[in-house]
Amino acid sequence: MDFFRAVVLGLIQGLTEFLPISSSAHLAIFPKFFGWDDPGAAFSAVIQIGTELAVVLYFWRDIVTIAGGWLRGLFNVEAREALEWRMGWFVIIGSLPIVLLGVLFQDTIKHQFRHVVLIAIALIVFGLILGFAERVGRKNRPIEQLTMRDAVLFGLAQACALFPGVSRSGGTISMGLLLGYDRRAATRYAFLLAIPAVLGAGIYNLKDIPNQANAYGTGPTIVATVISFIVGLAVIRWLLNYVSTKSYTPFVIYRIALGVLVLALVGFGVISSQVVVS
Repeated sequence: MDFFRAVVLGLIQGLTEFLPISSSAHLAIFPKFFGWDDPGAAFSAVIQIGTELAVVLYFWRDIVTIAGGWLRGLFNVEAREALEWRMGWFVIIGSLPIVLLGVLFQDTIKHQFRHVVLIAIALIVFGLILGFAERVGRKNRPIEQLTMRDAVLFGLAQACALFPGVSRSGGTISMGLLLGYDRRAATRYAFLLAIPAVLGAGIYNLKDIPNQANAYGTGPTIVATVISFIVGLAVIRWLLNYVSTKSYTPFVIYRIALGVLVLALVGFGVISSQVVVS
C-alpha cells in the first residue's frame, strides 16, 4: 500500500507542478479524499526534485547557454552585453526571496501553513488573481525585455508559493502577465526560476525522509520522485504548446472549484481540516 500511495502522489505531483494549480495543495488535499495521512512538507519538497529534473532535461540547452554566458561575463566585460549574462543574474536574484523566506519560516511552512482550509482559500484567492492577470495583461513583451526590477518582482511572486495553494508557477506566471509578458515567456521564465529554489529545498529536506513516522519513507519517496519526473516531462511540453494559443482561464475555474469543494467538504464534516505532519 505504501508504494501504491507513492505512485498516486507521484502522478499528482507530476501533473500539477507546472500547471498553475499548486502541486503542494494537491499533495495536502488529495490524501484526505482517500483517507491517507498527510505526506508532509518534507515528502512534498523531495519529490519536487523529480519534476525539477524534468525541467533541467527539457531546458538543458537554455540552462547551458545562460550558465556559460554568465560565467563568461564574470571575466569578460564585453560578454556582459549579452542576454545570457543578464538572465543568469535574473535567475540568481529572482531566487533569493523564496530561499531567504523559506529558511526563516521553515517551521511555520511545515506545520501552520498546511491547514486545509487555508490551502482552499489560497486556491480561490490566487485563482482570482491569475484570472485578473489573464484578463488585464497586455501579453506582448518577450523574455528579452526582462529587467532586474521585473526579475525581483517575479521572485517575490514565486516566494508566495511557500504557502501551499498559491502555486509556484501560478504566482510567477500571474506576475509575468501583469507585467505585460506574453504567456509563453512568463511560463518559460517561471520554469527556469524555480530550478534553484526547488532543487535546493528538495536536497535540504532529504535528511527528514528516513525519520518520517507515516507511510512515506525512503522507498516510497524514491518511487514518487521517479514517477513525478516522467509525468512532469510530458506536462512541460504540453503546457508550453497550450499557452502559445490558449488562455489560463480553465485553470482559474479549476482552482476556484477545487477550493470551494474542499471548503464545503470540511464544512459538512466529510473531511477533516486538521493536518497531522510527522
